Amino acid sequence: MTQKAIVTAGTRGLGFAVARELSQRDYEVTIIGRHAERGKEAAGEIGARFVQADLSVLAEVRALGRRLADEGPWQLLVNNVGGMWSARWETADGIEASFAVNHLSPLLLTEALLDALRAGGPSRIVDVTSSSIQAALLVGTPTYREIEEPGEYYGMAVSGRAKLAHLAYNRELAERLRGSGVAVLAADPGPAATPNAAEMTPEILPPALRPQWEQIREACRRPVAEAARSIVFAATEPLESGLVIGPDCTPSTELTAALTRELIAAARALTERVLG
Repeated sequence: MTQKAIVTAGTRGLGFAVARELSQRDYEVTIIGRHAERGKEAAGEIGARFVQADLSVLAEVRALGRRLADEGPWQLLVNNVGGMWSARWETADGIEASFAVNHLSPLLLTEALLDALRAGGPSRIVDVTSSSIQAALLVGTPTYREIEEPGEYYGMAVSGRAKLAHLAYNRELAERLRGSGVAVLAADPGPAATPNAAEMTPEILPPALRPQWEQIREACRRPVAEAARSIVFAATEPLESGLVIGPDCTPSTELTAALTRELIAAARALTERVLG
C-alpha cells in the first residue's frame, strides 16, 4: 500500500529536506507552503505534490484540514511549520505570531486529520519541537495565563514558550490516541542552516544567552540534511508512541522536564480559550 505523507512548511529548509527523504523512501508526499512558485518548484524537484496555504492564518489552516481530511486516509503527518523572529508581529487573526504558528496552527491541522490518520493506521504524527524551549525557561517557567508573558520580547524565548505549549499538547495527544493505531512523537532537529536561522539577529536572544551569540551562529551552520535526520527517524522507524527524539536520533527527556501536570493544564486551558 502506498504510504501517504503530509509535510507542512515543506518548500525549503528542514521541511524540504524531510519531504525529499520521504519521497526517496517511496512515500507519496504532499508539501504545504505559502508561496506558490517556490512550492511548485520544490514539489517538482522531489516528485511531490504542493498545496498552497498560509499556515499563520487559522481560517486557512481549518480549510486545509478539511480538504486534506477528504483526501484521506493518511499514514504520516509531519508538523514542521514554525519559526522564531527577532521582532514581534501578529498574524491576520491578531495573534502573536510565534504562538499561532508554532502551536495553534499545527494543533488545528492535527485535530482535523485525526480521523483520516486513524483510517490510514498504522499511522504517525510527528511534531517538530525545538531547543528554543530552553531559552524560554531561562526567562522563567511559562504560566500560560495569556498568550504573551509580561516583559520584553525575545524571539527565541517566545518561540520556545509556544513550542513548549505544543509539546504539552503532543504529550496529551499521545495518551489520548494510545491504542488507536496512530503513534504520536516529537523530534528536535537541533540547530541548522535554515532560512529562518539566517534571519536571526542578537536581539532574538534573552540577555543571558547573548554572550553565546557567536557560538549559536556557528551551530546554525550545521547542514539542514543532517538536522532533518531526527525528524525522518521519528517518522519512519519502529518507535513507541510518546517519545521525543533528540538531534542524535535517540529518545530524549531534555525538553519534557518542564512539563508538569499544572503547566500542561494551563497550556491546554489557554489554547481552548484562544480558539474559542
